[in-house]
Amino acid sequence: MTAYRLANLLYEGKAKRVHATDQPDLVAVEFKDDATAFNALKKAQLAGKGSLNCRISALVFEVLAQAGIPTHYRGLGQGDHAECWMLARPVRVIPVEVVVRNVAAGSLCKQLPLEPGTPLDPPLLDFYYKDDAYGDPLLTDARLERLGLVTASQRQELEVLALRVNAVLRELFHSVGLRLVDFKIELGLTADGQLVVADEVSPDTCRLWDEAEADVQARILDKDRFRQDLGGVVEAYGEVLKRLQGVCAQPQVYG
Repeated sequence: MTAYRLANLLYEGKAKRVHATDQPDLVAVEFKDDATAFNALKKAQLAGKGSLNCRISALVFEVLAQAGIPTHYRGLGQGDHAECWMLARPVRVIPVEVVVRNVAAGSLCKQLPLEPGTPLDPPLLDFYYKDDAYGDPLLTDARLERLGLVTASQRQELEVLALRVNAVLRELFHSVGLRLVDFKIELGLTADGQLVVADEVSPDTCRLWDEAEADVQARILDKDRFRQDLGGVVEAYGEVLKRLQGVCAQPQVYG
């Protein structure tokens, strides 16, 4: 028996569906098994991926909360919603993807003269306009100001919060033998104006390398396995979950 009832579908994206509930301060997020890359030009169904991302995100959100970082997370679903559902506070998502890079990889190495694997100290923080129609372009300060997406003070808040998240995540993943190469997060504002981490934190949104593995392909435990046709995507995500479960408390169930 759940402590909430699902209502209408509010939003469906590439990896999740967001449903209203009978409680105005609660939404239900369903993680799908869909895998997409290159702005959904590449697609597949990977059985079990949604459940893994949901449970990994729950563990990470709880670690962030313990570190004093606000998130939209309220707990995992129960009953029929135990595997792929997360309960969250409704937020107005700011249409800016915040990307923090600790190591040069992926598109960065195609845009700048940096060899893959080059450490970035201090971390490189970039903002991107979240809109597939425009290809999620990089946002300079002048572009941010022109679009009016955030105020100058909010931009500073985004940066400070993202770097706090980076510090917590680097320590968490390092504790289980994983190197946090880079990650992207979405941030949103609650009804009372609080800036919180939203969406998910999972191998879909983080580059994670096995610190004990020297082979440049075998070390990949994230979405790059799908992007690069390496196979073993669900197995890699399962390995990340298993390692986190070894150091994290069991996530709370809402209700």
